[in-house]
Amino acid sequence: MANRIDRANKEIQKCLIDIIQFKMNDPRLDKIVSITEVNVTPDFKFCKIKVSVLDLKEISSVTTVLQKSEGFIKRELAKMVDMPQVPKLNFVVDKSAENAMRVEAILRNLNIPKEENEDDK
Repeated sequence: MANRIDRANKEIQKCLIDIIQFKMNDPRLDKIVSITEVNVTPDFKFCKIKVSVLDLKEISSVTTVLQKSEGFIKRELAKMVDMPQVPKLNFVVDKSAENAMRVEAILRNLNIPKEENEDDK
C-alpha cells in the first residue's frame, strides 16, 4: 500500500510542476516555484503540497495564488493522472529552506577558534 502512495505522490508532484510552469499564466508565478513534497492520503481525498519559492518575501502570495487556482489545477491534474479521484489540494509553505538559511547564518556568526595542531607545538 505504501508503494502505491509513494508512486502517486511522485506522479502528482511531477504533474503539478508541469502545470505550474507551463499551463498557468499568472505573472505572480514568474518566480522560481518548486514543489518540494507531496503527501496524498491513502483514500486519495486530500493532498498536502509543500511549496518553496526562491524569493522568501513572495512565498505567501504564491501559495495564495495556487490555493485560489485549485479548481484549474485539479482539472489539469485530472487530465494528466489516472486516479480513483482527484484529491483536494492544500498548498502550504515549505519552511525547510528558510530554516536552513537561519541555521547557516547562526553557524557563520559563531566565533570558534581554530584548533592548533599538536605537530606545531
